[in-house]
Amino acid sequence: MTPVPAGTRLVLATHNLHKVRELGEILAPLVPGLEPGAVRGAADLGASEPVEDGVTFAENALIKARALAATTGLPAVADDSGLCVDVLGGAPGVFSARWAGRHGDDRANLELLLAQLADVPERHRGAHFACAAALVTPSGLEIVEEGTMPGTLLTAPRGAGGFGYDPILQPVGETRSAAELSPAEKNAISHRGKAFAALAPHVVAALG
Repeated sequence: MTPVPAGTRLVLATHNLHKVRELGEILAPLVPGLEPGAVRGAADLGASEPVEDGVTFAENALIKARALAATTGLPAVADDSGLCVDVLGGAPGVFSARWAGRHGDDRANLELLLAQLADVPERHRGAHFACAAALVTPSGLEIVEEGTMPGTLLTAPRGAGGFGYDPILQPVGETRSAAELSPAEKNAISHRGKAFAALAPHVVAALG
């Protein structure tokens, strides 16, 4: 079993440091008593990454949460998320992080997608971020909640915040890209914020 630092109460099944910070910011006000240091990412624990071979966001989120709960003996939370583009039939979808062929190369993924959509007019550039958030406990409890953030794809990146495809999605009702929003603004309307807000009561119950 993977050693866990003292004081850890909840583990996040991601090696993406951006996600660890964002998920911590989302969960902290929703889960009473979840102090800094009580939440650890998989990278902090030296836990390996399981093969994400699911065909839906929910399947992949459960794969990750199950693996980390099994290796740490603690409640584990995971999310799987991505960008779904209308004219691409929902792609990149679960392949968002490796759209350009190499997992986690945000710049290459973004540039390839923009090139593929170069001739698509604004009225057909609808898209949404989707997220499935999963909680798995060592006792076998499994819960998944989902959220979306609809918007329109820009023709060029804007903003230095966020990560992934944030610089090219303009959320509905906004004049800014997701990467131009403050963390608090983004979390209030984001796919991940919605999914984890729905999951939070289950996390509270699991932590007792």
